[in-house]
Amino acid sequence: MVSFFIKWLVNIIALFVVIHAIAGVSAANSNVVIVAALIIGLLNAFLRPVLIMLTLPFTIISLGFFTLIINAFMFYLASKFVAGFSVTGFWSAFWAALLFSVISFILNLVFAHDTGFKFNLSGNIVRPRKRYENVIDVEGTIVDQPNPSTGLEIDTKPGEAPRRNSGE
Repeated sequence: MVSFFIKWLVNIIALFVVIHAIAGVSAANSNVVIVAALIIGLLNAFLRPVLIMLTLPFTIISLGFFTLIINAFMFYLASKFVAGFSVTGFWSAFWAALLFSVISFILNLVFAHDTGFKFNLSGNIVRPRKRYENVIDVEGTIVDQPNPSTGLEIDTKPGEAPRRNSGE
């Protein structure tokens, strides 16, 4: 839940910067910016992955450029959902979405809440691998068990190499 609020705050900051930097993007007041940042975040979380999958051939042919057009569409769509938030044309939406993406990416790197999960650039969760999961610690234990391959008993002491017990 904390991660959601941090990402929302990052979106709010990025949207404030975009409104002041791009001429065709405007908001009536700060409450509109807060709601618009929430709507942009929800659209990017739920609608954007569907659009990316549906337009995958265009994205591949354009070497990823079509993703920028999808981002501009998300920005334009948010302006239709939020009263008081307006985007005047395609190029305003395009540059606003590009600037919004860059600013939110940088701010998420700075303010990201470490939840144990990492996100790749497409927003998918990347679970960390468990390191040394299948490693057996033989340094700290003494093993006096038969070796399954030879049937002979093996004595191991910390710091020593394994040796066969002669049965004495």
